Amino acid sequence: MVDTALNTTSVADGLLTDDGKSLKAKLALATRRNKLRAFLLVAPLLVFILVTFLWPIGVMLYRSVYSPNFGETFYRTAIAIKDWDGKDLPSEDVFAAFVADLVQAKKDRTIGKAGTRINYEISGARSLFTSSARKAKKLEPPYKEALIGVKEQWGERNLWSTIKRLTGSYTASFYLASLDRRYNKDNQIVTQPEERQIYLPLFLRTFWIGGLVMVFCIILGYPIAYLLSILPLRTSNLLMIMVLLPFWTSLLVRTTAWIAILQREGIVNDVLVFLRIISDENRIQMIYNQAGTIIAMTHILLPFMVLPLYSVMKTIPPSYMRAARSLGATQFTAFTRVYMPQTLPGVGAGSVLVFILAIGYYITPALVGGRTGTLISNVIAGHMQKSLNWGLAAALGSLLLASVLVLYWLYNKIVGVDKMKFG
Repeated sequence: MVDTALNTTSVADGLLTDDGKSLKAKLALATRRNKLRAFLLVAPLLVFILVTFLWPIGVMLYRSVYSPNFGETFYRTAIAIKDWDGKDLPSEDVFAAFVADLVQAKKDRTIGKAGTRINYEISGARSLFTSSARKAKKLEPPYKEALIGVKEQWGERNLWSTIKRLTGSYTASFYLASLDRRYNKDNQIVTQPEERQIYLPLFLRTFWIGGLVMVFCIILGYPIAYLLSILPLRTSNLLMIMVLLPFWTSLLVRTTAWIAILQREGIVNDVLVFLRIISDENRIQMIYNQAGTIIAMTHILLPFMVLPLYSVMKTIPPSYMRAARSLGATQFTAFTRVYMPQTLPGVGAGSVLVFILAIGYYITPALVGGRTGTLISNVIAGHMQKSLNWGLAAALGSLLLASVLVLYWLYNKIVGVDKMKFG
């Protein structure tokens, strides 16, 4: 049998085409050409994904750990402080190098950027650096006593521990701050005091609001999708237009409309007062809090739940329910035990879609959220636009991305992505 296979291979290798070339070589060339043609067809899409998706994510991940500003400005200090053991104040050589760097940074006008970087770690450090830089040119040896004489904070070991840590180009401090952690004076990672913990409560609030919005979308979207799937075509088309109508309106307009509806002098409160359910003095605060955020986001994200559910429900044959009824099942039993299990792929698809969109929402929480309805995305935008702490913003964004991937992995393990259907 081995000899036969070898002979067959030899025969195939020996076959020639009309132009006298090997048939095997011609087939291999045609296969390569087809693969190249297929790759060229999808190349624009690959470039688009690389430029608009993968590259920004890569830059974000890099920004979250890369911070060379301080080390580049205080390069003499970085060399001199490298061998400092951190047990006491640095030596005179370190102070001398630091004063020289202060003078140079003031001359190059980079002291503000370096001070801002260390201000992320120690509050008030920027003003300390800028004020000391103005006087650095007049300082004389011994520089340790002279610098401490300018500002007594230069005698704190915690400050110099932070300076040594920031002389490197890469840092984990942005991720630690994102998790409400910090370095102490001994370079040990400790938890921030409870009154200064910001980001972990914000992450929890973001997931909590995203989960509530997802649940409310399921509760409201399931009956709508069911009606769409069983109503006559003319009626279901009209209902589908009503479902899709929000997509034809600007997100900003829809959010602003909810402000007019939910405010204390808005439509809902006016109706409740007119019906004497509440008094005019006890109008309900439904805006600029979590309630306003949840209501507005549920309305905006509801179509993203209805459409996957409808696409799955439309494929379920009505004969299944009739068969269950004919076998003695009640309408409720037939619906819960025959119909609903078949709609779970649509529920899963809609839930994942709504939840991921909800935890990344920005405009709606910014307009209607107030103090208690702000999400982590609003804080990320604040660091990007106002405080200009791009490293911390990148770290927060990376953690949000990682949490979404973990949730997606858990969903795949528990339910299975293969059971998720969008139509």
